[in-house]
Amino acid sequence: MAERLTFPARFLERMQTWLGAEIGPFLQALTGPYRTGLRVNTLKIDPEAFRARSPFPLSPVPWCPEGFVLEATGLRPGRHPYHAAGLYYLQDPSAMAAALLLDPQPGEWVLDLAAAPGGKTTHLAARMRNTGVLVANEIHPRRATVLAFNVERMGVTHAVLLNETPQRLAERWAGLFDRVLVDAPCSGEGMFARDPEAVRAWSVERVRRSAGLQKALLHEAARLVRPGGCLLYATCTFAPEENEGVVDAFLKAHPDFDLVDPPRPSAFDRGHPEWVDGGDPRLVRAVRLWPHRGPGHGHFYALLRRAGEAPPHRPRPESDLPGRARRAYKAFCREALREAPGEDGLILHGDGLYRTPMAPTLWRGLRVLRPGWWLGRIRKDRFEPGHALAMALRPEAVHQVLDLPLDDPRVLAYLRGEPLEGPWREGWVLVAVEGFPLGWARADHGRLKNLLPTAVRIIRWGTLEEDRA
Repeated sequence: MAERLTFPARFLERMQTWLGAEIGPFLQALTGPYRTGLRVNTLKIDPEAFRARSPFPLSPVPWCPEGFVLEATGLRPGRHPYHAAGLYYLQDPSAMAAALLLDPQPGEWVLDLAAAPGGKTTHLAARMRNTGVLVANEIHPRRATVLAFNVERMGVTHAVLLNETPQRLAERWAGLFDRVLVDAPCSGEGMFARDPEAVRAWSVERVRRSAGLQKALLHEAARLVRPGGCLLYATCTFAPEENEGVVDAFLKAHPDFDLVDPPRPSAFDRGHPEWVDGGDPRLVRAVRLWPHRGPGHGHFYALLRRAGEAPPHRPRPESDLPGRARRAYKAFCREALREAPGEDGLILHGDGLYRTPMAPTLWRGLRVLRPGWWLGRIRKDRFEPGHALAMALRPEAVHQVLDLPLDDPRVLAYLRGEPLEGPWREGWVLVAVEGFPLGWARADHGRLKNLLPTAVRIIRWGTLEEDRA
């Protein structure tokens, strides 16, 4: 945790200029004990139902009905079986405002342009109720892998995951999306309390460089929004150059966009056009979250709407499986499932069988990490179900289920990757905790072979779960 005196002097001078008498509470909040945010995954459980069974003391986040703050320190919520089951995502409360402000609706087409590690992406998915099309893009390959883990853990089934540049997407998909989120890379001043490296790396020059990159990114993002659609710009920094300044330049260059004035809970500050030379008066419609005015590190948001109303043509995906792949998948469904997923959009991508929400003609030729819900792999003439399939199924849809109470020692044994004892009829078994899937096992000669992916076993927990933005 960064101490107050370790902050760069120039940073302190700038914040004193803007905050005045609030500088003391601001710095105290920025350096004070961090309060972990927890967002309930409404694709799997209702917020009040989770609160009733929560192993942690919780208090609500004022602006997010599914958001809470852990009211105790020393807890390890990333190591709890409920986390492995995807019942919640550990997310800064300030970041939870993104999905509420963008307000995606079921059935819409939504793009998260810089999506890793997946906190905002999975929140958008829950708000969309796993319908429509959600494209989650991450330009950095390693971070894109983390994004994929979190998307599958949370049971998201309508997302296409890409590893592309914003420029290529804008050239290919101009005017395609109802809503676009730009969670822009920034100088990260809101992360000072938890990331000493962000403090050491800070400089006014870095702030200015970040602003230049953000302007270019926002320009590409604007091309992806359909007439009548919305664009949400977000940062986790306080610098006006990266916030009001970027949006001011955008409004001057894009007269077909206007700033929306969203509903504003009491903890939401307005934007400050007076902090920018010649700032557009409309900048007061932006949103600032400060660490001393509510839970969270702080964020900046600007919701922009494009003029017009012209929904684009969007071809529907059709099932296109080779005969051997279809036969193998059908055999698995007969053997293992009482209720199989719908067959619309079934495709083979490499050796992976997916259910894509987007016509393949739209994404072929792009760097696709996952073209949809990953159901499993075709191995010769066999189908092997994937972890993403397990995490989005309801246990009642599976023939063989090992549903364990939370205090059963086999829960942690499974999460460590250990085999479990039978007896079971040979075949696929879904392992669950209190009705929530954890992953697959394979019954063979009285034992359950553990098929939980190595990357999500308990030895790796703590590396994937938290959204630092």
